Amino acid sequence: MIITYSILIFSFLVDGIISNFLPYMVNDLSLFTPFFTLVSIIIVFPAFKKDIKKYLCVVTILGFLYDLFYTNLFFANAIYFLLIGLLVVLLNSKFELNWFTNLIFIIILLCSYFLIYDLFIYIFNVVPLDIDAIIYQITHYLLLNILYGESLYFIFYRYFHKRHLN
Repeated sequence: MIITYSILIFSFLVDGIISNFLPYMVNDLSLFTPFFTLVSIIIVFPAFKKDIKKYLCVVTILGFLYDLFYTNLFFANAIYFLLIGLLVVLLNSKFELNWFTNLIFIIILLCSYFLIYDLFIYIFNVVPLDIDAIIYQITHYLLLNILYGESLYFIFYRYFHKRHLN
């Protein structure tokens, strides 16, 4: 469990460090925009498979901390992360996890996060949105996060399976 929490903390911290060096204007996102915290909650789910309530609590707390340190929308990311956590639980109950399904999960869940996020922005009329802006946002977040998710998958699952075999 220490490895699981260290992955979550590492991803959370690296999100903040890398985001200091990248542009975050509306039409000026880097192709390597990180969202490692969200990717890590996808990867670490099997460690919490027997205790889903604990997983959802950790995900919600991580979302709240993400709000506290990186955004000024208190409790928004806590709710978004909780919804994504529920989606992770649902997808993992329906599909066997391997490197390919992990890739698909990362794509689906990143897209889901941004669609939920943009839906709330649209509902509360915070910023005018259009489909091109949403697609632009999603495509600029996918590349680096897929690479991070797949590398984290191989590290985490190699360790996770090795520990259960012994």
